[in-house]
Amino acid sequence: MKRWLASIFLLCSLLHIPSLVYAEEIIMTRSVLAFPEAMLALQESITAHGYTVSRVQRIDVGLTGMGYKTDKYRVVFAGKIEEIRELTDKAPALTAYLPPKISIFAEGEQTVLVTINPQVYAEIAGDAIDPIIFTHWESDLRSIFHDVNVAR
Repeated sequence: MKRWLASIFLLCSLLHIPSLVYAEEIIMTRSVLAFPEAMLALQESITAHGYTVSRVQRIDVGLTGMGYKTDKYRVVFAGKIEEIRELTDKAPALTAYLPPKISIFAEGEQTVLVTINPQVYAEIAGDAIDPIIFTHWESDLRSIFHDVNVAR
């Protein structure tokens, strides 16, 4: 009986592997901070990591205009201008994806932050760019999200 249960557990685990791999393409966190505080913590951490917030785009207005019920939803564009220029010169296919974007939205009394894992950009750039920059960006984004989670 134990062996039969172990086999079923193994099979179920193997069936979930593709969904686990897919989840690595995004970085996401949920903060207990209210939206305004999380947004402030996000922008402060971006700056502290040496990046510039180039734009904050409101998404909630368009969504409510289409009939969705949403409270607060923004997309924060951030990067280092010289890095972005260099990357788009070397790999023009990245132009549509840069600068990196962080979606931040209220969900009840919590705030959710989501971004594409920069390793996806490495796949798009191919051999044109040393992938270490994307590893660095991933580390910074995870640190930024951590900062938002520990902010009070």
